[in-house]
Amino acid sequence: MESGMPLSGGQRALIRESWQRVSGSPVQHGLVLFTRLFDLDPDLLPLFQYNCKQFSSPQECLSAPEFLDHIRKVMMVIDAAVSHLENLSCLEEYLCNLGKKHQAVGVKVESFSTVGESLLYMLEKCLGAAFSPEVQEAWSKLYNAVVKAMQRGWETLPEGD
Repeated sequence: MESGMPLSGGQRALIRESWQRVSGSPVQHGLVLFTRLFDLDPDLLPLFQYNCKQFSSPQECLSAPEFLDHIRKVMMVIDAAVSHLENLSCLEEYLCNLGKKHQAVGVKVESFSTVGESLLYMLEKCLGAAFSPEVQEAWSKLYNAVVKAMQRGWETLPEGD
């Protein structure tokens, strides 16, 4: 996986240390992330349907067992990225396929920037004072590398991007 600016050893350490503080409660912290996501872009709510059921509100979605499973999966993807910081390229095929799945359900590439904002918000809320500008920069770099790999799964993305 190409990452225009590879993570430094210090950045990898900051990511691991901060993730260790968050990863023990994945659903709780994932709820913070997705609550923020729906606050920033309520138009994403219709993308989350289970058994053809449309949620009438973010709160209804956030409490649905199927959505809580989705939160667990999202947090596991983040965990996998953190676990493979030295060799993110080993996740390339998985992330490409994940990108294809997101495209198939109607997710737009632009929505990933809102997800990134929501991830940083969750980290800031969960880490408090430990969420320094350095931690934010390290996470932004990691998230951007993950999203680039997912975007390569988009059929409409030009070759070589």
